[in-house]
Amino acid sequence: MRNRNVTIGIFVAVGLALFTLAIFLIGDQHKAFAKHVEFYTEFASVSGLTKGAKVRVAGFDAGEVTSIEVPPSPAFKFRLKLKVVERVHGIIRSDSIVTIATEGVVGDKFLLIHEGTPHAQEATSGTTLPSKEPVDMADLLEKSERLLNGASITMNSVANKLNGTLDAVTTTVNNANDVVVGIKHGKGTVGMLLSDESMANNVRKSVANIQQATANLNHASKQADAMITDFTSRDLGEKTDQTIATVQNAAQNFDATSRQVRQTLTTALGPDEQGIDAGTNVQQALSNLNQASGNMAEDTEALKHEFFFRGFFRHRGYFSLNGLNPESYRRDKLFANPANARLWLAAAELFEQRTDGTEVLTAAGKVRIDAALAQLGDAVVGNPLVIEGYSGAGAPGAQLAVSRTRTILVRQYLHTRFQLDLQSVGIVPLRNEPPPGVQKTTWDGVSIVLLSPSGNVSNR
Repeated sequence: MRNRNVTIGIFVAVGLALFTLAIFLIGDQHKAFAKHVEFYTEFASVSGLTKGAKVRVAGFDAGEVTSIEVPPSPAFKFRLKLKVVERVHGIIRSDSIVTIATEGVVGDKFLLIHEGTPHAQEATSGTTLPSKEPVDMADLLEKSERLLNGASITMNSVANKLNGTLDAVTTTVNNANDVVVGIKHGKGTVGMLLSDESMANNVRKSVANIQQATANLNHASKQADAMITDFTSRDLGEKTDQTIATVQNAAQNFDATSRQVRQTLTTALGPDEQGIDAGTNVQQALSNLNQASGNMAEDTEALKHEFFFRGFFRHRGYFSLNGLNPESYRRDKLFANPANARLWLAAAELFEQRTDGTEVLTAAGKVRIDAALAQLGDAVVGNPLVIEGYSGAGAPGAQLAVSRTRTILVRQYLHTRFQLDLQSVGIVPLRNEPPPGVQKTTWDGVSIVLLSPSGNVSNR
């Protein structure tokens, strides 16, 4: 009894050991006791792949397909869930491609995950790996059949076109034969030349005419040779050479005369005893003349301002309008002479102020100046004018600046509009104080004064 229990115990222990060993072998085959990483991939066709199929990474058995989701419509793909062991995780990258492969020729289907590139990131758990659709043998046979059908159609088309080309060549050869036969029977221009004797005679006559024309040309050439011989016998060439020699002699005489004139000019314009040439002497003489003229002008100007001659020059009208001084202008009786024609023009009639504070001459102001100058008539031409500027706004400095600006605007317009010489038009800024004796104590605008030394211009 005891031996029997021992035998049963040994049998049970061996059975448990075998069962445990089987469990471990099966678990190791399916990687049940290893750490796993899950991935997903999608295919339009699973090509017979089933749940539980092997998953290989770069040829290494690394897991299995745990589930296959059927797409809800043809627009979607089969979604496969993969389970691979953790130790091959480093080979699987974000650019690893998943394909469906076959063991042998007709073996089981399995998934093959290709290793990724080193520069790509490691694929994280739950990532959907890109896939490449499998190539089915039936699809290859179908494509081959389509290619064969297309090749057959193309060969039939080529054969038809070749037959048409041969027919066209045959027709062309037949047409050429017809042309040759027609030429032999005298058809067309070429056939007529070959068979018509009268046409051949006409061609012969044409050739004879060409030969006659050639003979006439030869005769004309001989006549030309005779004329050249006669030209030579009359010594016309020698006479022509004599004429040319005469012309050359005249040219030489002209060259000799030119050299003599050039020598004479060189002698006349050559340097003097001090080594200075005539051009420098002439230039120096002109410079001395200009200096003398300048000195004379300065002396004359000085005489104009000299006490004993000042009245004489002013009576004759010799005075300068450049740089008129306001104080001297007010004291000078010449400018305050009642005989001077004086036109008073208000600022409101002539100017307008811009946004920056400066004044400009308006179009209405130009019309007003034209009307005022019309009152003076022809007396404006040849007689000096003075434009007095007046302004009563602001401090004395501002008054002087505004009154001067007004005189410049009016003088520039007179110069442009009436072509008056600026040397005969003087300007003087007087702020708001006219000269004494002009019947105004203050003014805002300008006054155009026509100076009349003779006193024959009335006051206006």
